Order: sequence, then structure tokens, then C-alpha cells
Amino acid sequence: MADPAPTPLPISASTAERDLDAVAEVAAARRALVTEIGKRIVGQERVIDHLLVALFARGHCLFVGVPGLAKTLLIQTLADALALSFGRIQFTPDLMPADITGTDVLEEDRATGRRVFRFVRGPIFAHVVLADEVNRTPPKTQAALLQSMQEYRVSAGGQTYALPLPFLVFATQNPIEQEGTYPLPEAQLDRFMFQIDVGYPSAAEEVQIVNQMTTAYHPTLRKVLSPERILELQDLVLRVPAAPHVVSHAVALCRASRPGEGPSPEFIKKYVSWGAGPRASQYLVLAAKARAILNGRYAASIEDVRALAAPVLVHRVLLNFHAEADGLTSRQLVERLIEAVTPA
Repeated sequence: MADPAPTPLPISASTAERDLDAVAEVAAARRALVTEIGKRIVGQERVIDHLLVALFARGHCLFVGVPGLAKTLLIQTLADALALSFGRIQFTPDLMPADITGTDVLEEDRATGRRVFRFVRGPIFAHVVLADEVNRTPPKTQAALLQSMQEYRVSAGGQTYALPLPFLVFATQNPIEQEGTYPLPEAQLDRFMFQIDVGYPSAAEEVQIVNQMTTAYHPTLRKVLSPERILELQDLVLRVPAAPHVVSHAVALCRASRPGEGPSPEFIKKYVSWGAGPRASQYLVLAAKARAILNGRYAASIEDVRALAAPVLVHRVLLNFHAEADGLTSRQLVERLIEAVTPA
């Protein structure tokens, strides 16, 4: 017999009142952040919304898009608007794990003449880390991100070093050019809360982009939130209530993506090798809670879950050869899945 679900800890009236005030603060911060980001980034409203959800839900993101769509600029802009430190790592075939995490260097103490090792921290020691073209480096180096993304710390030379909090990894990947690349293993993909597809701008947006980027336009960004306040608001997300039927729907969507599960649709059983694991269910509920407070609501809803199901599931649904033969993509199957799984 399964253990009963744990009873949520009671929240005092004063804490609940502070949380409601904090929800209003988050909604106001969202509007301010969208305004500040919009000073540099034209359009991409959906991408920005998902990025802000990931920020408050402590989720890492994988951005997929062709070069030149301002993926790097967007992430840099978010760090600038939040007074967060920013580290950029250009992933290349010759990149080594120590180039990411850091390495021990031998130094001589001039006073005593003794030689000692000192750990020199790598670029991963930043609040926001951009892993640019993450699939251009071999799996050995890609794996250097695994511990940091899960545990917020780095092990090197027999020592463990804590990373600055908040800590977020935003990776980019080019979906077109595949020669000389190394597909991310499933364990690495599963560490990302969202896969965010970045598309081309509209004609009007592209005209505005060209006008901005071919002049001396250099806007100054206002700092919206401090790192300390972001950590407090990330803790607020954990206290946002999600009704049992909301959690059940999130779990149902993830379980339906698994071809081995009884209630999964027939097209999933036909075209999918592996579906989303339990981490996807957790991320989907956390993301729904973050989306709720970003919109000024102190409760996650079914609509929040369904709005974020695609970016949570698309990189976790692995297709088989039948899907490839029929020209289907993970996104197409996930969209069909969301339509097929209706709320109870």
C-alpha cells in the first residue's frame, strides 16, 4: 500500500500575508523586467516569459535556435537587469572539464618558500552561466555541468566548492548544423527544466532590430531585484499551493508520455521510445507555481500546467525509428499529447 501524501505544513496568518505581498512584488518585478529586457531585446515575448518562470522556479534552460537570434544577448540582459554575475563558456571540441570548473595551480609562498596548491575558480562560479553551443564539446566535458546543475557545487582536487546562489545554467544549441557536434545525453537533458525554441522575429520586429543594432543605441538597464531577494522569492514559489487535481494533471501528462504506461495514447506507444521521468512532473508543478505568482496569483492552476507542458516535455520524449520514418518531431507529438490528456 502506498504511503499517504504528506500533509502540508501549516502557514501562519502573518506568513500568508507576507506571501501575498510578495506575490504582488513578483508580478510588479515581472513587468519591470520585461520593460528592462525590452530595451535590448525586440519581441520574443514567449521566450522571455519562460525565462522568467525558470528564474523563479530554479530551473535551467536549453535554448534551441539558429545563430543570430539574440539568445546570448537575452541571457546577458537578464543578468544585467538582476545584478547577477555572468559567466560565458564557449563550448568547443577541445574544451576540458577543468576549463569549466577550475583547476589547482602550484604556487610558491615567498615568505616560507613552500609550494602549495591553490584552486583557481572557473567561469562556472557565477550566478548566471551561459553554456554557448553546449553540444560542440564531447560528453566528458558536458558532464562537468551535471553536479553543478543538480547540487549547486563543484568537486575538484578532492575538495567541494559551493556555487553562488541563485545559480542558473542557460545553454544554447544550434538545431541545424549537426556536423562535429555531440548530442546531449539523456541524463544531461533531464537536468534542464525547459527546452525553449527561439524562432525568427516578425518583419516589423526585424526592422526594429536592424535600426537598433546599426546605430549607437546603448540603453542603460535598471537593476530590478538583488540576488538575495531572488533567493527569497524562489523560496516563495515552494510555498505556493497547488491543488491535488492540478498536481494530478501534471503527473498524468508526464506519465502519458511513457509508452510503457497503460493509459498512454496509442500514438505514444507507436512513436516514442522513452518518455518523461518523475523529474518532469516535479519541474512542471514548480514551473506552474512560478508562472502563477509572475501573473499575480497565489495558486497554481490547470492552465499554468498546460501552458508549460510543452517546454518541459519536448526534450524528454525520445522518438523511435517509426517517428523518424514518418517525419514526426518531438514537439508535434507533445502537442498531440497535451490535446489528448484532458483535465479530470
